[in-house]
Formats: sequence, structure tokens, C-alpha cells
Amino acid sequence: MTQPPPAEQRRQPLPERRPKPGSEDPEAPAKTTAIVDNPSYRRADRDPDFLQRGDMRGVRLMLDYLKPQTLLNEHDVAHTIVVFGSTRIPEPAVATRATAALTEALAAAPKDAVLKRRLDIARRIEAKSPYYDVARQFGRLVGVCGDKAIGGPGIMEAANRGACDVGAPSIGLNIDLPHEQYPNPYVSPDLCFRFRYFAMRKLHFLLRARALVAFPGGYGTIDELFEVLTLSQTRKISPVPVILVGEAYWRRVFDPDFLMAEGTIDPEDRDLFWYAETAEEIWRDILLWYELKGEPLLPPGAADELCRPDATG
Repeated sequence: MTQPPPAEQRRQPLPERRPKPGSEDPEAPAKTTAIVDNPSYRRADRDPDFLQRGDMRGVRLMLDYLKPQTLLNEHDVAHTIVVFGSTRIPEPAVATRATAALTEALAAAPKDAVLKRRLDIARRIEAKSPYYDVARQFGRLVGVCGDKAIGGPGIMEAANRGACDVGAPSIGLNIDLPHEQYPNPYVSPDLCFRFRYFAMRKLHFLLRARALVAFPGGYGTIDELFEVLTLSQTRKISPVPVILVGEAYWRRVFDPDFLMAEGTIDPEDRDLFWYAETAEEIWRDILLWYELKGEPLLPPGAADELCRPDATG
């Protein structure tokens, strides 16, 4: 019987453990260096230049999918509530300060048309800023129940912030853009992911989603909203509750009743979403939807307790 060999290192190194010495061939060391330093010699998974090539797109897509999927599974994230809304709508105090600053600037230059336009927009943003508080309260309600809220900056930040208020984890799915950006500070650090591809980000938004809550927003919010409505309409996904927060805003953004009257959607497609105004109303509607479906999200009686306005302190 012989002694077991060392697990990591041989007792006697193999010949290739040392480069061919110059004493055997004066040109050998330079040739070896040229090979080792050449990008082709890099191991593929440690070659960032190779991974950025156009023909490596399939590998990058796979990695964009696998990293969040693996880590979310490791954290036992089974269900999420997805919150969308404008990144341009801040909390009310911030919006009020912006309006006040522009009001003062316009007073000093009353004929400045650009300033006037900026002030008009700032006032509209300020009028929508209470939705930040609604989203924050909604994040608290979701967090108390143990589900995870997914968000980003602006209105979406508020949902993460609400979950953070009650010590609950929440998820952030960021996307690489040409300009530098940062995740909002209220996302759980080990649940904040950065995507290269919008397609993979969208996939992860929906893989575990139990509901989509859309606050007033622009192109990005509308894109995600219509994506979910289309997937539900065609049954590519099983329909989930879709709640549009701020009926007055959304009725100006698009007119589903017109689409239905024109015959471009069916009446049942119009019923794929509804409107709400308060955090309690949003959460109660989601819970009721699942009760009607026969798949309650919470134990009997828990919904009434958790949907009280003071339930989260």
C-alpha cells in the first residue's frame, strides 16, 4: 500500500511546470512570453475582451439570466410584487423645493420662456409627488407580508424604501445605460442586480411576479405595462393583477374604452387591469383577486389586519 498523493501539488513537478530555458534555446524565453501575453492564451471565462465580442451575445444573454436566477433561488425568493413608475417623480419635499427654486428664478427673469416651461413641468411633477408616499406605504404593506417588492429610482425607489422601513428585503433590477447611474439606496444589497439586456431584465421582472403595480410614468413604465398586458392577453403568462395607480393620469395616457369600441381589443382584455389610488386599496385588491382565484396569498383573516392604514406603524 502506498501513501495517498497530495491533493493539490505533485511531489515531483511535471516538465511543463517550468518554461524552456534560454540555455537550451536563446530565443525560447521571448517566444514563451509572446504566447503567454497574447489575448488568445487567456482562459475564455477570464477574457473580458472576448466576452464583449458580438458573436458572444448568446453567452452574455445566458449570464444575464443565470446570475440573478441563481442568487434569487439561493435567497428563496419565490414571489415578488413588481412596482413601476417614473424615475422623475421624487418625494414631495424634493418636488416642492424644485418648484420653489424655479419660481424664484422666473421671478428674476419673468420673460424667460424656457424657465416658464420648466416651472410648468415642475408643478405637474409636484402634483404627482404624493404618489411617492403611496408607493412607500405600499412597500411597507408588501414587506410586512413577506413578499418582495421590485423597484428602481423615483416612484420605484419609494416601494423599496417602504420595505426598508419595516426591515423587509426588496429587489432592484438595474439596467446598464450609456450614462452612469446608481441603484437606489433602499434595495437589499444582496438582491440588487445589474443587467446588460432589457430582455433579461424584463424576464426577471415577470418570472416571480404575483402582481404589477404601475404608478404614473413615461416610456419605460408604459413599455412594461403593455408588455404584461400583451403577455396576459395572449396567455403567454398566466394573468396576474395589474393595477394602474392614478386613474386621472392613466386615462389621459391611453384610452382602453376607445380601443375596445374600435374592436382592436376585446372586452375581456379591458378587464386585465383596473385603477386604484391608495396603498391600502392596491394591496387589498391584490389579495382579493387571489382569494377569488382560489389561491389566497395570506392566511384567513390576515388580509383585514394587514390592510389597515396603521398596520405598518
